[in-house]
Order: sequence, then C-alpha cells, then structure tokens
Amino acid sequence: MRTYYDVLQLLKRYGTYIHVGKRLWDIELAAVEVDRLHASGLIDDRLYASAKIVLRHAHEQEQNHPLIQSDGGKTDD
Repeated sequence: MRTYYDVLQLLKRYGTYIHVGKRLWDIELAAVEVDRLHASGLIDDRLYASAKIVLRHAHEQEQNHPLIQSDGGKTDD
C-alpha cells in the first residue's frame, strides 16, 4: 500500500465508497473506515498500519498544499 488511491481500492473491496466533496474530509473518513475494518478483524495489523501511514501522509500534504483552492481556483484579474 503506497498511495491514497490504494487505500480507496482497499475500501472498495469491502463495499465502501467515499466521496464527501472535500478531499481532506474524504481522507479523514477513509481513516475512520480503515479503523472499523481493523476493529472488525477484516484486515490484519500490517495492512492497517500501512493504510494509516498513507492516510496520515495524504492528510498532511492536503493540509499544507491543497489540490483545490478554497476560493474555487479563482484568481484576482
């Protein structure tokens, strides 16, 4: 597991599709769902830890450098 996309594919295997509308919220919800899969015993400790590291990294990156600007990408022209 290396990317946020990989985590989303893992969640899809268990019937979880995530789209809240804001990437940061999507990442946070994915982390909650990974926690639930682990608590239910559906994924092992190694996969859980790997997914959580990927999600933590994606969350930090999105906070520091969001892909979509909060103003909708508008520029002052």
